[in-house]
Amino acid sequence: MNFEVQTLRWYIAVAEELHFARAAKSLNIARTTLSAAVIELETELGYPLFVRGASPTQLTEDGIQFLSTARVLVDEEERRVAEEAALRASQLHTLTVGYTEGVTPTKWVRIWAERFPEIAIDLVPSTPDTQLSLLREGAVDVAFVRLPVDRDGLSVIGLYEEVPVVVVPKDHPVAAFDRISVSDLSDEHLLHDLDEVPEWTAIASEVADGTRLALPPIESTSELVEYVAAGLGIAIVPQSIARLHARKDLVYRPVDGVAGSPIAIAWPSQETTDNVEEFVGIVRGRSVRSSRGTPTAPDKTKKPRPTKPAKKVQRPATPRSKRSRR
Repeated sequence: MNFEVQTLRWYIAVAEELHFARAAKSLNIARTTLSAAVIELETELGYPLFVRGASPTQLTEDGIQFLSTARVLVDEEERRVAEEAALRASQLHTLTVGYTEGVTPTKWVRIWAERFPEIAIDLVPSTPDTQLSLLREGAVDVAFVRLPVDRDGLSVIGLYEEVPVVVVPKDHPVAAFDRISVSDLSDEHLLHDLDEVPEWTAIASEVADGTRLALPPIESTSELVEYVAAGLGIAIVPQSIARLHARKDLVYRPVDGVAGSPIAIAWPSQETTDNVEEFVGIVRGRSVRSSRGTPTAPDKTKKPRPTKPAKKVQRPATPRSKRSRR
């Protein structure tokens, strides 16, 4: 059974005062309004809360038991409201931004700090394997992701496309060129799953003649780079990742004929907060003049939203008096 929180508070006031007039005065409402609310509550419960005709006002046994229940329900509701308010406050004053490997969000974070110094940004690194789970689990508010991604439930805006490069040992023949075509790599052993670089797979000699060896277990880009340095094969990765893992014994060269790696900004569509909108605007180049303003400040030009009715709470089962009747 559900009850209006306001009605429960009114009932508690009468039960504690044991006087309708004084309770109504303390609540700053009309006595008739208070009496009507109590009668409606008794009707909903199916039993009287106050002894009829008693002077001074007296609680029935059911009324005494329900008073304890009402206090618990009101306390739970107040705690819930406080927790939600605290959560909203923390979200307003912190924006959590995820960024996949190879993305450097420094410029946008700096601009954010200049425009909204009262709202901190927490940066959370990710990989193509973890970038979506961080978003869907709520670990980040917004994230820079490497496409493709499952867009279900997400808002996704493309930003730019990275150039693919081949990473080879410093003494590899590819190192002599400024850039290379994917067709020139057809006789190489690529340390990726075949579906990761379909352009190479379509022309690879080892795929065509069935001599391709199984890949070693590769858990990270760092491990991939180690295998390349050991001469076990080559890798084709976005240029930013090659730069991130640059080392003196390796070189990287742009590869023609391989699709670029798109970078996008994404966030859960149902969690499009003012903070998220402001950050996306900064990333897309919104100027200070076109900024929506401080995320926490209300827009006074908008009409106020209609007030929602008071939330009802679920009443737990309470013991019934043998004399109570429904």
